[in-house]
Amino acid sequence: MVDLSVELSGIALDNPVIPASGAFGYGYEFAEWYDINILGSIALKGTTREPRFGNDTPRIAECACGLLNSVGLQNPGIEAVLGQELAKLKRVYSKPVIANISGFSVEEYRYCCALADRTEGIGIIEVNISCPNVHDGGMSFGTKPESAYEVTKAVREVCGKPVYMKLSPNVADICEIAAACREGGADGLSLINTLMGMRLDLKTKKPVLANKTGGLSGPAVFPVALRMVWQVYEAVRLPIIGMGGVSSAEDVVEMMLAGATAVQVGAANLKNPYACKEIIERLPKVMEKYGIDSLKGIIGGAH
Repeated sequence: MVDLSVELSGIALDNPVIPASGAFGYGYEFAEWYDINILGSIALKGTTREPRFGNDTPRIAECACGLLNSVGLQNPGIEAVLGQELAKLKRVYSKPVIANISGFSVEEYRYCCALADRTEGIGIIEVNISCPNVHDGGMSFGTKPESAYEVTKAVREVCGKPVYMKLSPNVADICEIAAACREGGADGLSLINTLMGMRLDLKTKKPVLANKTGGLSGPAVFPVALRMVWQVYEAVRLPIIGMGGVSSAEDVVEMMLAGATAVQVGAANLKNPYACKEIIERLPKVMEKYGIDSLKGIIGGAH
């Protein structure tokens, strides 16, 4: 009998598979398809202090081996997410979840994270300093070590729960950003967010996305994500939630060998609503195939 369980900063997960923020709504929507309690945890949709409609449409553009999105953090605001959406999720899901917090100022990050920290049912606070689809916020905090440190430190001061900083791949040296987050007091790291990309419409000869550029996700980014998880594991040795193109049980094992303790699945959910369920169900067979008794034992095993 293989052991799929892992632990993130003292929080026990039955398995390492977590639907990524933005690709699974607020979770309860998928309960109509299957028992979502099979999931290790759930990362809630990205949340800001005030409600946001998001970017203009079109927001999605397909491409080979993935897709581009430019949703722009559409959400009803932190109070509605924690008071209404989370309540709906609790009716169908019994495990601690991950709150994904974005902001346009250090003060906004502090405010939202403090509220999430006081909310029952939130196990980990994932601080998104890497969203590429909003202006004057999101990724602008995650591209310089100084600003990444500032946000991390500010959030750490108001949170008693584990704080995981979500990092952008759109930087010269992701290890430098990761080290700044560690110095700021981060308990762990989530990486990677999407890569910047674009598509052009040959008929109109203009960008497909209204925002012109968007975040590339899907299998195309998996080798990049794997490389960055490997590098960050070597550089800072904090717990890592790895993500970026994960779409199979084999990808989960590979990501964990590179250094991830848990893994988030994003774009695969948009293509197949059963993606996470199927990955979890296949994991034991893949573990047996490669002689793995316990997933905890392979974390960073390729180093």
